[in-house]
Amino acid sequence: MEGLEIRELTVHKDQRGWLAEIIRDDETAFRPVMSYLSMTSPGLFRGPHEHRDQADFFCFIGNFRLYVWDNRKDSPTYLEKKIIDTKEIPTVAILPAGIVHAYKNIGSSDGLVINMPDRLFMGEGKTGPVDEIRYEDDPSSPFRIED
Repeated sequence: MEGLEIRELTVHKDQRGWLAEIIRDDETAFRPVMSYLSMTSPGLFRGPHEHRDQADFFCFIGNFRLYVWDNRKDSPTYLEKKIIDTKEIPTVAILPAGIVHAYKNIGSSDGLVINMPDRLFMGEGKTGPVDEIRYEDDPSSPFRIED
């Protein structure tokens, strides 16, 4: 899917635990402007939704299933759908604006997701509109999750 990046992180382990670099200036042109951390309980979803202008840089820590649909009419992969399982290896996914996305915790314990989007939520000072088109509660949405 054009512009979509999925990458398992290199995990460096020692007796204390592990460390993984999430983002490096020399590995991607993506530039985050904020970050947040969320926890998703086993078996639960977030999304599907899309952003008109915002791109997301997710880091999944746990077992997740990522669903993506290309909703960009000018994209060569328009209407393409992909499903990606993250396994136990921390995984990053860069999702350009216009890619509808959802994810589900398919593990047996809480999963963590760090997002570092390239736009501020609600703009400077949280005074603007939310850049989000939500499909979760739309029964006629073409962006359906079938498990």
